[in-house]
Amino acid sequence: MINLKTYKGFCLSCFIAIGMFSCVPTKNIREVNKSTPKQYKNAANDTTNTAKIPWKHFFKDPYLIALIDTALTNNQELNIMLQKIGIAQNNIKAKKGEYLPFVNFFAAADLDKVGEYTRDGAVEQNLNIREDEAFPEPLTNYTIGLSASWELDIWKKLRNEKKAAVLEYLASVEGKNFMVTQLISEIASAYYELMALDNQLTIIEQNLNIQQNALKMVKLQKQAARTTQLAVSRFEADVYKNQSNKYNIQQEIIETENLINYLVGRYPQPVTRGSDTFLEQQINPVLTGIPSQLLTQRPDIKQAELELEASKLNVKIARANFYPSVGISAGVGFEAFKPKFLTHTPESLAYSLVGDMVAPLINRNAIKAAYSTANNKQLETIFDYEKTILNAFIEVSNHLSKVENLKESYRLKENQVNSLTEAIDLSIRLFKSARAEYTEVLLTQREALDSKMEIIETKKDQLIANIQLYQSLGGGWN
Repeated sequence: MINLKTYKGFCLSCFIAIGMFSCVPTKNIREVNKSTPKQYKNAANDTTNTAKIPWKHFFKDPYLIALIDTALTNNQELNIMLQKIGIAQNNIKAKKGEYLPFVNFFAAADLDKVGEYTRDGAVEQNLNIREDEAFPEPLTNYTIGLSASWELDIWKKLRNEKKAAVLEYLASVEGKNFMVTQLISEIASAYYELMALDNQLTIIEQNLNIQQNALKMVKLQKQAARTTQLAVSRFEADVYKNQSNKYNIQQEIIETENLINYLVGRYPQPVTRGSDTFLEQQINPVLTGIPSQLLTQRPDIKQAELELEASKLNVKIARANFYPSVGISAGVGFEAFKPKFLTHTPESLAYSLVGDMVAPLINRNAIKAAYSTANNKQLETIFDYEKTILNAFIEVSNHLSKVENLKESYRLKENQVNSLTEAIDLSIRLFKSARAEYTEVLLTQREALDSKMEIIETKKDQLIANIQLYQSLGGGWN
């Protein structure tokens, strides 16, 4: 049974609300700019994109693949992100339930004693529950039944909240994918850094052997009065310097191993790697495709796009707060002053049906502020989306240029190493025959050592630049 008074109030609210619709504010937000250049500089205008290749096919080193596999299971930050995805998924279920009817079971028992000299007391004194059966004193009351409430989502506020929750969940999934690409890139970069340090340590040890042999030769020449103590001291200083550098590199190796172990989610332990073939590592060509593919391949761009769509829905949700909310509540059950009468129908049957409408009329500043905030956040996500696209394009451009320049640099350093390696033997032979100064021998050894260390650094930079280009294109998460 619908209360007539409530019904009249409901209709009056409808007319007031309709009159208020024209007062609801609106704000125009500019469209997002998704345009990208047609192609990368010095790259073929081809849609073939290495980013679509799964990471297990991109990397060839079995030790590196094993490390990445372990990290994708054990890495703590990634597992934290997975829990956030689970929270976002639960939020969808919560929002979905909000626009469905709520049905509750209730049961109650109460005891009531009214004063005799009151209206209720006077009524009980002069009326009987039944013929010759007065009201019990105190009066007990027992109730059992079902209640239901339902907010009619006529402005799609609740459904938009559910859609926004879905978009936020999908954005969190893309956030996880982006974290995966970063994690893979970090592990691979640290792995090649470790291999480079191993090779630098080997070069220093080889160079120490050469310098120690040269030191012995200089000492013999001093004994034969063919050189001075100055030459001996200079050679000794170079030996001490490289022995010190050896310990520095050993410390860097330990720290890099521990970085890899941290990323993999395990306590410090030796990292298996194939450092002997470091300089023979092949640099796989990375095909960039066209810039517009970044929009669908890079997880951070897809995440920003989903967050933008969610922000648009949040504006609609904030705008719906200006409109009246319409609700229906109902209840049905049994009520009696003694439990034995609860099953007596229709005497103990009780039910209700109420419709209501609530609309903001005066002091709507909080609603206006929430609406303005939602619009500002939408504009913020537009700028963030455009910034993410721009950043992605610049990253690809930088890494693409770096790969090409390092390729040429490595080729020239190979020639430099070959020339200086020959010069070491030549300088020692000339020094033995007194046709070269000891300073020339020292300088040649230093330059050869520096060039060998540099070519290892360049090789490492090449491998890391290739990984970074693969990541910046959106590779690694699939």
